[in-house]
Amino acid sequence: MAVDIIPYESKLAQDFYNLNIEWLQTHFVVEPYDEAVLSNPEHYIINKGGSIFFARLENQIVGTVALMPTANKLVLELTKMAVLPQMRGQKIGQLMLQHCTDFAKHRKFSKLLLYSNTKLENAIYLYRKFGFEEIPVETNAPYKRGNIKMLLVL
Repeated sequence: MAVDIIPYESKLAQDFYNLNIEWLQTHFVVEPYDEAVLSNPEHYIINKGGSIFFARLENQIVGTVALMPTANKLVLELTKMAVLPQMRGQKIGQLMLQHCTDFAKHRKFSKLLLYSNTKLENAIYLYRKFGFEEIPVETNAPYKRGNIKMLLVL
């Protein structure tokens, strides 16, 4: 299985939306902030200095992930990671996560942070495997579902 990680192009905006909406509807609910970001990734992510990547297998987009700028110019938020249901469990998330950490290191960022939910045991396991450590979640966190915040020092 040769999965390529490719950068965002506007023609892939619908794939970004569809993958994430499916994931959110399966596990949680689509919050207003999710809808805004997913409907306009160029405004909320790309134009603010962030990046979106896609996992492609034989010309099919099978996963996506984003790195969003934060108030700290040396820290990126890892967010909006989703994989097609039929492709889950095939290490695509791991490939995308490795790509994001390599990308951030190469561009001299110092940390990656993420918000998740402890019911996503496989995801939390993967983040810990990559070296992310739990830190306190602030009271005004961007997502209601986010009951865990993790940080990776690069």
